[in-house]
Amino acid sequence: MPNEIPAQGTPSTPPVVKGPTINIADEFGTAKRNLPPAKILLIAIAAVAVVVVIASFLRRAKPQGLGTLDHVVAVSLPGDTSTMAALTFTLTNGEKPLYVHDIRGTLKTASGEFSADAVSAVDFDRYFQAFPALKEGSQPALIPETKLQPGDSVTRTAIVVFPVTLDAFNRRQALSVSVQPYDETVPIVMSK
Repeated sequence: MPNEIPAQGTPSTPPVVKGPTINIADEFGTAKRNLPPAKILLIAIAAVAVVVVIASFLRRAKPQGLGTLDHVVAVSLPGDTSTMAALTFTLTNGEKPLYVHDIRGTLKTASGEFSADAVSAVDFDRYFQAFPALKEGSQPALIPETKLQPGDSVTRTAIVVFPVTLDAFNRRQALSVSVQPYDETVPIVMSK
């Protein structure tokens, strides 16, 4: 056949199109796509932690005042199972008015630690009559609700009863009196 047109190639594969393609296997909601590199994230977390630690150290609770435990006198109560102690202390207030809320004594011995609230100031005269030795070096009581102005310093006595013998009291490891002001979280502790 002389008039035959030569056959052109038969298309066996579709033509390849070049351009943007989307990989369906990629997930765009993962941390790899949305977060900064791990090293930068760890550095930022460490920096925030350092700032928090410094701020908490600078703003930590501190006692509103300070003081010293000046004189201790103790007597054995009848039955020799408890000891009554007169703790004379000097308390100096800090920068703002101090309102006394609570007064406690704490005794640490080889057998443990004991805490006791101070007896009422109304009973001081009765205790001094029953145990004259307690009056030695004593001052007036520090009464709850007492207000101390900034910079004030007072010397007062607190009487407490501990459930230990006089011998155990005399062999104590530590003795302190604490004054808890209103609106403060940290008491003023005076030790000897």
